[in-house]
Amino acid sequence: KKIKEVSHEFEQVNKNKPIWMRKPESITKEEYAAFYKSLTNDWEEHLAVKHFSVEGQLEFKALLFVPKRAPFDLFETRKKLNNIKLYVRRVFIMDDCSELIPEYLNFIKGVVDSDDLPLTISRENLQQHKILSVIRKTLVKKCLELFSEIANNDEDYKKFYEQFSKNLKLGIHEDSTNRQKLAELLRFYTSKSADEMVSLKEYIARMKEGQKDIYYITGESKQAVANSPFTEALKKKGYEILYMVDPIDEYAVQQLKEFDGKKLKNCTKEGLELDEGEEEKKKFEEAKAKFEGLCKLIKDVLGDKVEKVVVGSRISDSPCVLVTGEYGWTANMERIMKAQALRDPTTSMYMQSKKTMEINPNHSIIVKLKEKSDQDKSDKTIKDLIWLLYETSLLTSGFSLDEPNVFANRI
Repeated sequence: KKIKEVSHEFEQVNKNKPIWMRKPESITKEEYAAFYKSLTNDWEEHLAVKHFSVEGQLEFKALLFVPKRAPFDLFETRKKLNNIKLYVRRVFIMDDCSELIPEYLNFIKGVVDSDDLPLTISRENLQQHKILSVIRKTLVKKCLELFSEIANNDEDYKKFYEQFSKNLKLGIHEDSTNRQKLAELLRFYTSKSADEMVSLKEYIARMKEGQKDIYYITGESKQAVANSPFTEALKKKGYEILYMVDPIDEYAVQQLKEFDGKKLKNCTKEGLELDEGEEEKKKFEEAKAKFEGLCKLIKDVLGDKVEKVVVGSRISDSPCVLVTGEYGWTANMERIMKAQALRDPTTSMYMQSKKTMEINPNHSIIVKLKEKSDQDKSDKTIKDLIWLLYETSLLTSGFSLDEPNVFANRI
């Protein structure tokens, strides 16, 4: 008599135990790397990891990774974000919960496992759940701690900053609560740093005696701002200037008004006051009075192209520059806005900067122009010279010419 016996052998498919439930000290770097790869399908290992659990009124465990590279579609708006997976008591709930982490941290990958959320939660209820906002605050705080830890290693931080500096700057624009913490993570090239990037704290530590503000200039490239006429007098006085050459810097710096009690001052805007001695002030007042007639003449010739013409102290080698209003757009911002494909032309009409022309009373061209105008104000060559100066200073100040061919003919 034959008896058929059926035996089933089960093979366990999900061999990866929930790594976030274990103690961080018992997990090796290789295990973290293996989990990161299975979570994100990335072929490279992660750059840094933060594994923590929160206890108290609210209990949850989380495991956060910073990747080595930014994905090419990081700021793609239509992309479904599935970077942080939400579990409730080890049961997967969803992977596109936008409430868990702010948009500027959308490159962080990881897992959050909460014991307090109900298992039967629907997506609609999840959006309004109070527990989520507490989890979100904790995640942001831990991410910033993680970035500060990466910053202790210059080599790693350089890689991180290269990939994700835009996210940090976007955070300064959007997240007012953590603005100061994010500002500490920023790095910039400066007029004295050569190829090294400098943090705002380092900048303040090496400020000259008597320097009250942090000076910066925005522009298209490091080379363009390094040779900018706006920085001449500041460099002569030995002040360090931050070079902000990323388009998003323009937006970030509008929100970041000060750091560590020091105001951020743009070299290309009105209201730049340089600390001068009594003698320098006296000389400046004399020059102002002496060149008043020429300023009026230049304003009459240029008409509504400039708001006013004044004697300036920020230039030492150039004949003149065009300064923008303190609250309008800078020349660089105007360039960025012009490049927007879906821009609204009415915005640029009232945000476009009022230009003030600052002349350098010590420059030979300006001195010669004054001599000529004193002899005969209606001379055509004077008008041509004034227009040429204006158009040249448009270019050196970072604006674009409306009629390049007229400029070429004039030259």
